[in-house]
Amino acid sequence: MSLLSLKDRFGSTAEASPFADVLSRIEEVIVGKTDVIQLALACLLARGHLLIEDLPGVGKTTLSQALARALGLDHARVQFTSDLLPADVLGVSVYQRETGQFEFHPGPVFTQILLADEINRATPKSQSALLEAMEERQVTVEGETRVLPDPFFVIATQNPARQIGTYALPESQLDRFLMRIQLGYPDVAAERELLLGQDRRSVLEVLTPAVDVETLRAAQAQVPKIHAAAALIDYLQELLKFTRQSGQFEVGLSPRGGIALLRAAQGWAFLHGRAHVIPEDIQAVFTAVVAHRIVPVGEPMDVPSPERAAHLLRQVPIP
Repeated sequence: MSLLSLKDRFGSTAEASPFADVLSRIEEVIVGKTDVIQLALACLLARGHLLIEDLPGVGKTTLSQALARALGLDHARVQFTSDLLPADVLGVSVYQRETGQFEFHPGPVFTQILLADEINRATPKSQSALLEAMEERQVTVEGETRVLPDPFFVIATQNPARQIGTYALPESQLDRFLMRIQLGYPDVAAERELLLGQDRRSVLEVLTPAVDVETLRAAQAQVPKIHAAAALIDYLQELLKFTRQSGQFEVGLSPRGGIALLRAAQGWAFLHGRAHVIPEDIQAVFTAVVAHRIVPVGEPMDVPSPERAAHLLRQVPIP
């Protein structure tokens, strides 16, 4: 589908886009978190995966459910615990006495939106069960490869690493997440609405889809075609070079990290009705994409650096 036909279908501005309706419907459930919801939608449009790190009770699980309902997608939830096995996520073959053959029983990973709840409370072996699924959008079980649904979007939540019973995600797994965000506490007005308003679960139950699956797939196919001018790529490369050469980071952004930043910016631009990426798009998604990929000198690998990422943006001027 061409950009022109998408504009005819979606409208040329964010206000005319059906994804603006998706945003407004999710905001009925997740109050006062417009920027976070926009990042989650941009992540999905860019075919990435989302990691949400925050304290219990701030709405991480509710956000995933609201996204699924507003987009009309299948949703499954896996509670990651220390005794979770890879087969509990991927599925297992069970011997059928009637036929004398093994029959594969798909696990919860065979869905369109998978909520991996408290992913860092499972052992590294169980965490790694998602690596192939997130990168290849397929799983290999007992020597047979099975393709996952399209779209396939993982939303993983994790508790802060300082809490008891957590296992830090390895770098290879962190890199599979296009964005890592925090919901944080609501502001005073939003919290008052939560306290005095309707129960969020009741609002969630009556939430209806704003788009169909084909519209979402068409949008995802268009996102990589959003134009990035040479000057914009120059700016992106300056950011990459700074992470590698400034001496402030143990580990700078990899080429895959640079591609992730561009894709996320394209998703953000598309969400806001633009056919091209502007520097403000990169800046809007920068912290969410970069903070878990850079390692400041003298800091642990598993601690994201949003403040350092924001400071980095201020040090690299737009060409």
